[in-house]
Amino acid sequence: MNRRHLSRLLLLALIAAAVALFFALDVGHWLTLEQLQAQRGRLLELYHTRPAAFVAGYMALYIAVTALSLPGATVMTLAGAAVLGLGMGALAVSFASTIGATLAFLVARFLARDYVQERFRERLATINAGIEREGAFYLFTLRLIPIFPFFLINLAMGVTSIRTWRFFVVSQIGMLPGTLVYVNAGTQLGQLSSLSGVLSPGLIASFALLGLFPLAAKRIVDWLKGRRAYRGFTRPRRFDHNLVVIGGGAAGLVSAYIAAAVKAKVALIERERMGGDCLNTGCVPSKALIRTARFLAEARRAETLGLKRAEVKFDFAEVMERVQRVVGQVAPHDSVERYTGLGVEVIQGEAVIRSPWEVAVGERILTTRAIVVATGARPAVPPLPGLEGSGYLTSDTLWGLRERPARLAVLGGGPIGCELAQCFQRLGSQVTLIQRGPRLLPKEDPEFSAQLRERFEAEGMRVLTGHAARRIEGEEGNRAVVCAAGEETVRVPYDRLLIALGRRANVAGFGLEALGVTLAPGGTVANDPFLRTRLPNLYVCGDVAGPFQFTHTAAHQAWYAAVNALFSPWKRFRADYSVIPRVTYSDPEIARVGLNEEEARARGIPYEVTTFDLAELDRAIADGAADGLVKVLTVPGRDRILGATIAGPHAGELIGEFVTAMRHRLGLNKILATIHPYPTWSEANKYAAGNWRRAHAPERVLRVLEGYHRWRRGGEKVKGER
Repeated sequence: MNRRHLSRLLLLALIAAAVALFFALDVGHWLTLEQLQAQRGRLLELYHTRPAAFVAGYMALYIAVTALSLPGATVMTLAGAAVLGLGMGALAVSFASTIGATLAFLVARFLARDYVQERFRERLATINAGIEREGAFYLFTLRLIPIFPFFLINLAMGVTSIRTWRFFVVSQIGMLPGTLVYVNAGTQLGQLSSLSGVLSPGLIASFALLGLFPLAAKRIVDWLKGRRAYRGFTRPRRFDHNLVVIGGGAAGLVSAYIAAAVKAKVALIERERMGGDCLNTGCVPSKALIRTARFLAEARRAETLGLKRAEVKFDFAEVMERVQRVVGQVAPHDSVERYTGLGVEVIQGEAVIRSPWEVAVGERILTTRAIVVATGARPAVPPLPGLEGSGYLTSDTLWGLRERPARLAVLGGGPIGCELAQCFQRLGSQVTLIQRGPRLLPKEDPEFSAQLRERFEAEGMRVLTGHAARRIEGEEGNRAVVCAAGEETVRVPYDRLLIALGRRANVAGFGLEALGVTLAPGGTVANDPFLRTRLPNLYVCGDVAGPFQFTHTAAHQAWYAAVNALFSPWKRFRADYSVIPRVTYSDPEIARVGLNEEEARARGIPYEVTTFDLAELDRAIADGAADGLVKVLTVPGRDRILGATIAGPHAGELIGEFVTAMRHRLGLNKILATIHPYPTWSEANKYAAGNWRRAHAPERVLRVLEGYHRWRRGGEKVKGER
């Protein structure tokens, strides 16, 4: 047993002894209104005889009662007022109650905070963040409303992350109004017949109204912050629009759609193509290319499906034209015509925010109550010597290719780099994938990175991890990436170079700088949980807001941004990022929701791991694709899902069941109890749940059942018994 555990046991023993002594000596009998009224004369005599000692003893007893969360604090408050008077009574009670409350707070922190924070770490993460941000406000509110028992507030706050000095100061201030009310009542002790006279309905109502003060104060503070943020700008008397949305990508389209759906007057401004990156250069074209590349890979493994040979002839230019046809087929979903028909005013042009309520498009000025910025992101391009003017490609410019590069170098082993590198390898390019870090897909667990690398190398791709690009050298037709791998220098010749190092938010060029809007450390626009910037009516969503760069997250944020922009301050919602799925559309696909092992370890969250190998799945065997894994993290000893990762065919579809389960707090037992059609890929999720169930089989119950069934058979001996 370590010293800390021993200290906790000793403290618990002391507290238990003190509480036992309190009740054994029937101290509570003396802390009643009747006893106080009866002993008032004697108490006054003691106070006048030795005032300093009386006040010190009174405060010490008050501190002890409060620190141990014992009954009697109310009567002691009345006693202090009855003997010490309003001034001295209020002073003594105020400090004694705060000191006692802080001691109770510290006891709860010492005894229980580590356990509570460890046991409920994930659930408390949001609470801790709120306490860190606005803990003083919440504590102040609770202190003003006597409906909440003060001793419970002390203990509850002890297991949170609020700082001790802040707890003391806020408690001292927050309890003062209530203390004055009680002390004032104590000075009228002779007129009180019961404690209910102190807490009369009128007094309770007064306390409740007093409790509304901090809420009103917060609104006033928000208003003052807004006034400060808006300083120097003139607010129009009327507005042309309820909402102006800048950016016609996934986030902007959803924001405009929601505004139009609730009959707000909304304008959507897009400077280039409707649909943004996802439609034109991202999700849609890349998945179209992936489909063609996957078909080629399947044809090459025809022998595994019982076919002697399958030959596919293709023209690279036709493949890329087909990609553009797919984009064209999807484009009407995001078109100007469709959104105009929905009631959105779509404006093609360059938007410039001139003030918090004015957006300029050319010569036209739009006035609006609120603005949503959804300007997306662009490919991140590193400042490599020799890169400028080398004709490099990005995920934006790649789609103009009509001639297949014989040698393609890809910088970046994240999702974009992996997806496109595999496509071009399958389309006949010799691809070299260069990754600075030690493995591909660094945000996934190592076994999934290793599985993907193994597949890439089996298909002929050259994978260089631990290689940092230093410069580009050579002329057209003879260029190379020069990389540092430890102390070694590696030269990678190429015909075309693809930069796939992530994306950077588009935050410049449309007026944010002039408004003083600040940026987050990652280069996105700084925003609060309601997606507001420093200007209360200017919202952001999508890639420009962070923290994720997924189309589905952009649409998710857009709902919050639009609704908050249209209905604040009457109603607003905090953006919920609790269950965000992600998929890398490589082969094998790798899909995840929630935590993986690396993240759980980094955050100190205890977990159990359950896996199911797709080699055991009948449908995977029948399809000749029995290579993959389902991995689920759960709370130790419970079926509550912390996260799931799936690698294999259709992983992006299979992860949906875990997304639903986590969103609605359904455990693995619920998945196990759900009928899945046979034979399907979705059974993999059920079998993973079954593996968890077997690992947590109730052994004692099974032994009892074994004996019961043996008895039912007539008491026959089990093999091995004497």
